[in-house]
Amino acid sequence: MSMNVADILSVAPVQPTAPSAPLGVTDPATSASNAGSFANALTGAVDDVQQLQDQSNALAIQAVTGDLNDIHDATIAQTRAALAVELAASLRNRGVEAFNEIMRMQV
Repeated sequence: MSMNVADILSVAPVQPTAPSAPLGVTDPATSASNAGSFANALTGAVDDVQQLQDQSNALAIQAVTGDLNDIHDATIAQTRAALAVELAASLRNRGVEAFNEIMRMQV
């Protein structure tokens, strides 16, 4: 799968939203909704990484068996999968560091 300029331009920009309540005041329904949306976003990101890995593996098998016409497709898919895994690991490490820092805070 190759990307072109139209693919990049078709991505919708993210619009910032203003907080509905003062900082520190949370509505239980809103926090449950935000937690659910974060969980959905995280699950979607992990699924995307898995999909990139599967696509890379399929193209690698095609390259080895000689069924692939353009080796560049396999190389690009492998690089995209490697970058996605590296990004996911980096985000995980940052999350663990943030959690550890919060746990070290004194109340």
